[in-house]
This record gives sequence, C-alpha cells and structure tokens, in this order.
Amino acid sequence: MSLRAAIRRTAAPLSWHSPSPSMPLRAKITNPAWMSGSRLYSTPTENLLAPQPGDDPDDVTFTNNYGVRSIELNRPKKLNSLNGSMARKIIPRLQEWSKSELAGVVVIKGSGRAFCAGGDVAALAQWNKEGADGQQRSSDYFGLEYKLDHLIATYSKPYVAFMDGITMGGGVGLSIHAPFRIATENTLFAMPETTIGFFPDVGASFFLPRMEGSLGTYLALTSEQLKGVDAFYHGVATHYIHSSTLPQLESRLGELQFPDYADLQQRFKIINSTIEEFSTGLPAERPAISGELRRTIDNVFHSEQPSILAILDSLKEVQKNSKSSKDLKEWADKTIKTLHTRSPIAVAVTLRQMRVGRQWSIAETFQREYDIASHFMAHPDFIEGVTARLIERKKERPNWKPNTFEEIQPSDVEAFFQRRSQLPLINTDSDSNYNEYPHAWIGLPTEGEILREAAGQKTEDAVSSLLERYEGKQGVREKVAEVLERHAR
Repeated sequence: MSLRAAIRRTAAPLSWHSPSPSMPLRAKITNPAWMSGSRLYSTPTENLLAPQPGDDPDDVTFTNNYGVRSIELNRPKKLNSLNGSMARKIIPRLQEWSKSELAGVVVIKGSGRAFCAGGDVAALAQWNKEGADGQQRSSDYFGLEYKLDHLIATYSKPYVAFMDGITMGGGVGLSIHAPFRIATENTLFAMPETTIGFFPDVGASFFLPRMEGSLGTYLALTSEQLKGVDAFYHGVATHYIHSSTLPQLESRLGELQFPDYADLQQRFKIINSTIEEFSTGLPAERPAISGELRRTIDNVFHSEQPSILAILDSLKEVQKNSKSSKDLKEWADKTIKTLHTRSPIAVAVTLRQMRVGRQWSIAETFQREYDIASHFMAHPDFIEGVTARLIERKKERPNWKPNTFEEIQPSDVEAFFQRRSQLPLINTDSDSNYNEYPHAWIGLPTEGEILREAAGQKTEDAVSSLLERYEGKQGVREKVAEVLERHAR
C-alpha cells in the first residue's frame, strides 16, 4: 500500500470530538501554569509574560476543528503586526496543545490581506524615547517574542504556517522555523529591518545564512522581497498552493488520524503528502532570481567579502563590466542606491550577523539576537528609522548616525555582539537545540543534493531519481532544471 493510500485509509473524521468543533475560543487566560514561580528576566521591569492592562482580548482567536488547533492573528487593520498581547496568548496555548492527545496539528494564519507584517515597532520606538526604563521595556518585548519563536522552532507537534499575504519581520519568526510553511500567490516575504535602523531578528541569524548561495545575505542587507512562488523555490516555503484551497486543506488536516506508534517524523511524512494533494501546478518554471542574476548575487555577496564597502566595490564592477547585461547593470545600480539609503550601522551589523550566525545553534541564535536587539534599543538609529519610515513616512533619507559606511569602525560593530544578559527560553528539553533544521527534507532538494545526484549521469536520470526520493513533489523537476542550467553555464 502506498503512503498516500495509507493516509486516506487512516484519515476518517474523529467521532470523539466536540459536536461544535469550529467554535472560536476566547483568548483570555488567567494565571497560566507556565507563569508560576518565574519572571521573564532578573530585571526590575514588570513581568511581560503576565496579562497586561490594555491587552486586546480579540487580537488572536483560537479554534478547535477535530484534530486541528488553529491560531488566527486578528489585527487586520494593523496587518496583524505582532505585539506583546498576542504573544502572551499564543505561548500558553501552544504549551497546552503540546500536552493534549486531541491536538494533532497546529495551524497558524492571519486575517485579512496579511499573515503578519512584522512587530509593532512604533510602540517600541516610543518607549525608547523614555530612556533606560523604556529601552528595557522594549528589550523585554523582544525577549518575549524570541521565546515564542524558539518554542515554535522546537515544537513537539506538527505546526503548519499559512504564509498567505504579507509575511515580514515578526511574521517571519512565527512561520520560518515551522516544518510546514505554505506559500500562495499572495505571499510577500521580506526582512526589511535595515530600512528602520534595526537588524533581521526572529531567528534570521539561523535561517538566512543557511539559505543557498548568498541569497540570505542579499535579502538581509537589501530587504529585497520574494513574491508568491519564489518563496517556495528559494526554500522560504516548503509548499506552494493556491490560497482558495487553504480552508479545504485545514479541514483535511483536521481529519487525519495518526497511528499511536508514529513518531514526529512519521507524522510529518503524512502531513507532507496530505499538503501535496492540494498542489495544482506552479505559476512559473523559474524564480525571478535565477540564471545570470542569481550567479551575480552569489559572487557579490559571498561569505569571503570582508565588509560592506567590498560588496559595494563588487557591485560597481558589475556596472562597469562590458559583459554585464543591461538588466544586470540596472540591478547593480539599484542595489547600490538601496544600500546607501539603509542605516549604515544596521547594514554593517547585519553583515557580521550573516557571517557568524551560521555557527550558532537555534537556542544560541535567540540568546545572541536578544543581546543585539537590546543594543539597538539604546541606539538612535532605531527611533530615527521607525519615526521617519513608518510614522512620518518621509521620502528623504533618515538622519542616520553614523551617516556613512566609511565612518563605521570595527569596534562599533563588535559592540552589538557583546553578551549582555541571559534569556531564559521556555523549551529546555533535550530536543530544544540543534544546528540544522531537523525538518529540512520536507521542502525541495537542496542545490548541493541536486549537483551530487547529477554528477556522472544524464539529467533525466537525476530528475527521475530525485522525483522518486521526494515522492513526486511539486517543484522538484523545475528546481533541478534551473540549478543544472545555471551551473552548466
């Protein structure tokens, strides 16, 4: 019996659930057990894990639908931007579900046209204006957010993120560490932090340096966006389906029954095959970043580049190179201008982050990012960037300090990486730390895997072998063709 047939055979609806499985649950939580006897940090600031005055009881809704437990971010007018109120609700619910035999799969999604457009940084910038106490309050928020992100990255149940719509900043933290990340035609992915005088956080130190080639560094420094199917091709998403099928997929996941003997990886395989049932084709055979452009990005932003000034020199060489196409010269010109509009210190810190983050484990990533974020809360560029770009929406370049890349000293960058304080994580089990994602196999084959498979055999044989290994997964054929074509040139 095939795996897919076995899935269908075991996927009968569960009869022992509530007769009203889709009823939304109020998010109010009083005196949750996970708060008992602990504080967020050993600081004099108020414990931000406890419910706070002014928390919106409806900014997150929770739904039970047979075996699925759904989280819906519910601030559509704010593009579901994440704040402490939302995090304080999601954390205990995830912990509750992790211990429930009735909860088979967790789904997270957003209401409206965004999954989650980022964190509510405008409030943080306002706090920072209050001085040291306000800056500590902002740091505490990041600590809370990173606790949630690490809990997702090490979660003990299958976790599926519907990245339908805008997925940036804090929204990336809620999705990128999940084993299942579904892109749609509406997906818009980016890490735009250097635009506002900050750095790509929420675990970006872990996932961006592990992207293929130099794509992660390029996306981190420039805030370039990946749209729709491109997020799937480049590994940000593990699957691509049309947004109209998401409700049916969620219902289908709720029908799944897992054998008692199935471990987490076996459950992942069943869910992976179930999602593939909803694949109806890809809108493009190649990502927008491919071919000559992809080769140039890998060359310009490679890991041996010593500084942002060296990267800018490489971009200028692309402009001057007579062999560069018109499109490539225009891309180089645009990228140079983009980098010069960003916060110089934020770009320099981010480049350093991309270089050292590849050696950090998942737990260390959030510890170190908490230190970096705390340093940025005391730096003037964060207030300047948020105020200029998001509050006043000025078109002119913000007044960054320092104002140019040439003014930055190595010691200025290293100061952001000094250890400041300990961030106690929620999940401290034996499986709460790793150096590579344990679920990486769920997406498309890696570029290295493709090249190894293609060595010494015909292209069609390599394609057949990988299709068999990935059980006919949508996108394998297209990615193999793009990788082999690019490397053949």
